[in-house]
Amino acid sequence: MSDQNHTIQTAPADAAIGSENGSRPEREGRPTGAIPGMERRAKVDTTIAPGVVRGFLRVSEGVVLSLIGLVIALFYVQKEIALAPMLYALIIAALPTFYVIAADFSRIYRIVSLQSEWGTIPRAMLVWTGAFILFLVGLFLLKESETLSRVWLSAWFAGGIVAIACVRTVAHRLVSVWAGQGRLQQNIILVGGGAMAEKLIDAIKASGITYINICGVFDDRTDDRGSVRADGISRLGSFGELVRFARSNRVDMLLVTMPMTAERRVLELMSKLWVLPVDIRLSALNSKLRFESSTYSYLGNVPFLDIYKKPLTDWDFVLKTVSDRVIAAIMLLAALPLFAVIAVAIKLDSKGPVFFKQRRFGFNNELVEVYKFRSLRHESSDANASKLVTADDDRVTKVGRFIRRTSIDELPQLISVLKGDMSMVGPRPHAVLAKAGDQLYGDVVDGYFARHRVKPGITGWAQINGWRGETDTDEKIVRRTEYDLYYIDNWSLLFDLYIILRTPWALLRGENAY
Repeated sequence: MSDQNHTIQTAPADAAIGSENGSRPEREGRPTGAIPGMERRAKVDTTIAPGVVRGFLRVSEGVVLSLIGLVIALFYVQKEIALAPMLYALIIAALPTFYVIAADFSRIYRIVSLQSEWGTIPRAMLVWTGAFILFLVGLFLLKESETLSRVWLSAWFAGGIVAIACVRTVAHRLVSVWAGQGRLQQNIILVGGGAMAEKLIDAIKASGITYINICGVFDDRTDDRGSVRADGISRLGSFGELVRFARSNRVDMLLVTMPMTAERRVLELMSKLWVLPVDIRLSALNSKLRFESSTYSYLGNVPFLDIYKKPLTDWDFVLKTVSDRVIAAIMLLAALPLFAVIAVAIKLDSKGPVFFKQRRFGFNNELVEVYKFRSLRHESSDANASKLVTADDDRVTKVGRFIRRTSIDELPQLISVLKGDMSMVGPRPHAVLAKAGDQLYGDVVDGYFARHRVKPGITGWAQINGWRGETDTDEKIVRRTEYDLYYIDNWSLLFDLYIILRTPWALLRGENAY
């Protein structure tokens, strides 16, 4: 089961996430307050995947050990290197690689071990010593040991000992900080209570998984099944309150404990929960229906069926974050002369500031401030975009019309990418009061907020396909949302690069940009 190929529909006028009092309930993302459609709350920290931490440590140790061997060789044994350059190069690459593999088998990259002050340093030094000895024995048997410098080998071994201690000390400090912040654990919510939830909690705890934190249970039933367990796990609220809770707290996974036979109830829940940037899994612990083993995912030895997967996790998240920052930094440096020209033109054309800030929906419906070059008359500024710009809008300045048509007004958003509030590519961050016709976007499209499962982007799949600019009809925002969800479901770095390369051509066409 997956979230591919979503069909977006216009939301019925009385559609809502949940109500318990008979009146029209609040829609998802529509709490009461000064800013409709947006909660005023702090940014929620993301999880740091243990696999990513282990991967970075492996790479860091391997690279540092190779660099130490290379630097010592270049400074002290230049003549010997000239006699056998390929042999030196092979050993400098192979020995650290062999160490990392041996360390992996020795289980010294485990997060639990790294949390201990001296948990892995002695064992890592022992693995490095063993790897070094094995390589020396191999070189002796191949009759290559006489070719190598003893000074280089001795200095590399000693330098490696020091390097391993330093790298692992830094890793310990970082892991301790992240563990203290709770960012190395997965926060899990159980959807559905009763006996099935009790059995699932016990099974997960029996698996001995150290990175799992079961926060609580959401269930519409309020009888004794909602009482606090001895281990502190309790009912946190009803199904109608779950989305709000997940928006305001860091939730990584939802485990649905309802039986597979309750298909209608599960589907009703999924229609509300799939908009969240979390993994959603259906417990198969007590199911008599059995599938092939590849169908299941596991927490310890507890089986689950994946319903929706959180987009951009683990190494995908790292890859996109790094590529975003690198591309944004390069583009910002290249665009600085253009920034100066546009700033002067704006100041000469009309009174008011050069830049304009607007509150918009970001990742997980968080409030972010997006920077733009000012394109409207200062006295007509509309920070909440309660009235979208249309063709021949008299609020737009002369310079503003040009920079809006060419989307140059969006260039300051490169700063938001460097800050981490936006991506280079993603669904556009619509303003909090943006409307299709006379309705807020969330009131027009069921599942509209699923766009916010990833960070918003400066450009996107919808924009290069012509769905940009004015949204005066329901169809325009429906189609834009469909393209955004397609991008989220099919993300890859190559897809991002393709969209970025297509963007200038889309801007030159100037479709629907006023």
